[in-house]
Amino acid sequence: MTKTLWVPLFLGIASLSAPAFAGAGNFVLVNKTGAAISSVSVRRAGTSSWRPLGNGASNGGRTTITFQDPDCAFDIQAKLGDGQTVTYSGVNLCDVSTVTLNRSANGNQWVDYD
Repeated sequence: MTKTLWVPLFLGIASLSAPAFAGAGNFVLVNKTGAAISSVSVRRAGTSSWRPLGNGASNGGRTTITFQDPDCAFDIQAKLGDGQTVTYSGVNLCDVSTVTLNRSANGNQWVDYD
């Protein structure tokens, strides 16, 4: 290639922007478990190492979780004030602003996203 072709090629490549951060980020945790959450931890789905995220929220309350990770699929573990520990498996934490942890009186549990 001649020198005159390298300059436009270089400028074209340099003008490409880097891809946006793809992964999990900060979110608001809403507690609809029926009990206060004393602490919240996450682990990448399929792993065994829990990472503490901090304190939870009172029943019906919400708290901001500060969190960054390049992955999306996580298990969330909530330690409840009633002595139980509940785990929500395979939670997608990418592109969400609010994660609501739900638990019914008969023990069914699910996650809602906003």
